Amino acid sequence: MSLLTPAVTGGPALAQERRLVTEIPGPRSRELAERQRAAVARGVSTTMPVFAAAAGGGVVVDVDGNSLIDLGSGIAVTTVGNSAPKVVEAVTAQVASFTHTCFMITPYEGYVAVAERLNALTPGDHEKRTALFNSGAEAVENAVKIARAYTKKNAVVAFDHAYHGRTNLTMALTAKNQPYKSGFGPFAPEVYRAPLSYPFRDGLSGAEAAKHTISVIEKQVGAENLAALVIEPIQGEGGFIVPAEGFLPALVEWARANNVVFIADEVQSGIARTGTWYASEHEGIVPDLVTTAKGVAGGLPLSAVTGRAEIMDAAHAGGLGGTYGGNPLATAAALATLETIESDGLLDRARAVGEILMTRLGALQQGDPRVGDVRGRGAMVAVELVDPATKDPDAALAKNVAAAAHAAGVIVLTCGTYGNVLRFLPPLSISDELLAEGLDVLVHAFEETR
Repeated sequence: MSLLTPAVTGGPALAQERRLVTEIPGPRSRELAERQRAAVARGVSTTMPVFAAAAGGGVVVDVDGNSLIDLGSGIAVTTVGNSAPKVVEAVTAQVASFTHTCFMITPYEGYVAVAERLNALTPGDHEKRTALFNSGAEAVENAVKIARAYTKKNAVVAFDHAYHGRTNLTMALTAKNQPYKSGFGPFAPEVYRAPLSYPFRDGLSGAEAAKHTISVIEKQVGAENLAALVIEPIQGEGGFIVPAEGFLPALVEWARANNVVFIADEVQSGIARTGTWYASEHEGIVPDLVTTAKGVAGGLPLSAVTGRAEIMDAAHAGGLGGTYGGNPLATAAALATLETIESDGLLDRARAVGEILMTRLGALQQGDPRVGDVRGRGAMVAVELVDPATKDPDAALAKNVAAAAHAAGVIVLTCGTYGNVLRFLPPLSISDELLAEGLDVLVHAFEETR
């Protein structure tokens, strides 16, 4: 008998099973896809050719009744599971009270409470402040604004393979041209790029990589001009690249010595995803500013910049904000999400999920030389696919394996500068059995593509 998720809205619980009742996509999804093509801008593309009708636990059920194993969490958003009970309850209560006043007009407690929680959860025991926004890109852009206001300098350094968003400034920070930047320039000025530690590709120790990176920054930008370093402690869209040990601490030390604000973009890696509240904790670094989004509000749009009080308070009154920033529904969802992570032991669960992923994918690597690297932390794990003879990236293989998994009812995402990385971001509410079945399907997909 299939496991069931709790009934949280009065409807039936979702069976925790992979179930295909039609081909993928089914007839109803194909019908909706035709409507999409007629109504939605072409630039808004989709990964899976199915339309969702319900989701919870570790599954997404489509409009044709197919039940798909979810190994993507809406790109690391539904970390606590879709429609998590405490989130549903909190949002339902809030929507019955009020949906909006604009915090900049008549404030409300939920915004303040989320700020207090993030001040406590982000790395470091220094005095902090938080400002709330809507998206990860908005958070990154505001973090740069704050750093410039504090340092009175203009230049910003981002890194190879970085992804920071789709606004004009965050496109400038983002490294990958297609599909994020091509044809959308000119981009914001005073943005420079430095090499990232990429152990699988560069073979350098953390100290060696940091020395090279700092040399590039000093020669090409100059610390006297530099307001901020913006870096993902574990890269997301760039391929789940985990820098070599010691790389991040060396950059933090250099930034502190040179009045450069160290901004950790934890939009994808934060909020329990890696088995700690923030990925920065794995190497014990304390960023000056941290950006949070994706998993913080259980699926509702919310982001934040949290950091040292003296830096956060550098922006003048009225210089930060936005009509919807810290919306009351999203803040209610965030408080419930954070409570769920604590009460359900999801930090431990993320580490357990990570052990399953690393063990199974490591075994796959041992038997398939096309799997060049297996990397990640907690429930943020990826495999990099290569030509076994040359180690060149194999984007076609990644695309084909993902397509085979999709057709078999498993949601798998690709990423990476070269398009050759499969990434795994299962909701922490997924069962071991369902996760194992999803990985079984993946292994079969690799066999089909030999």
